[in-house]
Amino acid sequence: MATVVTDAFRTRTIARISWRLLPLIIVSYLVAYIDRTNVAFAALTMNKDLAISSYVYGLGAGIFFVGYALFEVPSNMILERVGARRWIARIMITWSIISGLMALTTGPVSFLVLRFLLGVAEAGFFPGILFYLSTWYPARYRGRVISALFLAVPVSNALASVISGAILNMDGILGVKGWQWLFVIEAVPAFLLAFVVLRMLTDRPAIATWLDADQRAWLEDELQSERRKVETAGRLTLVQSLTDPRVLALAAIYFMSVCASYGIVFFLPQIVKGFGLSNLMTGAVAAIPYTIGVIGLFAWGWSSDHHHERRWHLIAASVVAAVGLTGAAWFGQSYWAIAAMSVATIGLYGSRPCFWPMPSLFLTGAGAAAGIALINSLGNLGGYVGPFIVGWIKSSTNSFEMGLYFLAGCALASAVITWFATRATKGADAPATAA
Repeated sequence: MATVVTDAFRTRTIARISWRLLPLIIVSYLVAYIDRTNVAFAALTMNKDLAISSYVYGLGAGIFFVGYALFEVPSNMILERVGARRWIARIMITWSIISGLMALTTGPVSFLVLRFLLGVAEAGFFPGILFYLSTWYPARYRGRVISALFLAVPVSNALASVISGAILNMDGILGVKGWQWLFVIEAVPAFLLAFVVLRMLTDRPAIATWLDADQRAWLEDELQSERRKVETAGRLTLVQSLTDPRVLALAAIYFMSVCASYGIVFFLPQIVKGFGLSNLMTGAVAAIPYTIGVIGLFAWGWSSDHHHERRWHLIAASVVAAVGLTGAAWFGQSYWAIAAMSVATIGLYGSRPCFWPMPSLFLTGAGAAAGIALINSLGNLGGYVGPFIVGWIKSSTNSFEMGLYFLAGCALASAVITWFATRATKGADAPATAA
């Protein structure tokens, strides 16, 4: 007897999937984000110990994304072939080892080399997670799911701010510097979680024995129906997905947004430290913008799904981020700058659940794996450009003011490109297309 698919049945199925997959995925991404950005707190003492200038630090903070971008697409193509469970676990083990080895940094050269290798090791993790979620969740749920995933970003930044500030106070224990303890201690969770991923993740709905048979059947039918609908406009090959104007337009939008985001992440502790606070208090105050930024994730994620609209939500979020960053530059060395930075994080985090459902509106299969990876890899080069330019400006002017104005310009550019390079996405199946 055929199962009657009701709203309650759909809700129950999605809830079961979410309770099984999302907590582990969110915690894994949280740990990944801590390991890629904890250098921001290590820099409070490491830079002086190793004679690393603001310029070299900005270069090293950003060079992670060069290694990340170079290996992103190949990594995601392997994931699509061998399955998410094994490949994501492999990525986590590799990056945890390199992250721990950051404690052996002896100067600018080793700092740059290890940051580059960390990017290579982590390549493919985030786009792999996005691709994996697109094989489990129908389009109508993806905005909220991506909001839940991105919850790991502000939480990780807030946790890292508090925890890293405390770990730095371990300076001298067993003859080890505080920043070295930071790298070692914060690398351990990723290594342990890799084995949980191997045990708990399921590659695709068809083999999910923890779902009822009727739930598996509905989910497979729903996802297959969406794939057919997308492919009626023409299924993109691997090569086509890497050169499609829509993919390149989304990469440009994301590049500008990431410039602004990581420019904040890698320098906020140093900005706050300039208030004359201790390492511990610096961590506590730096956590405030990330905590408040959660508002953007949930507000924009819910509204974007509820209205089946991505473009205008993305533009609005980017403009809010630009206003906040402009305010942070204007207020300078005052606690009002922290309030303005909180506005900026609301906008930056709010942009993510509007942006990331867009690729799956016109990409499927291997094309989706490659296209999402390319968008993420090109976009994340902004994680190189943003910190590098802010570091260069800081070294040249001995102030973060012009650097913050630059980041505001990046956020505004993201809104402008979205305006010109995409058309309306009203409706659950309306594809985002290049102008």
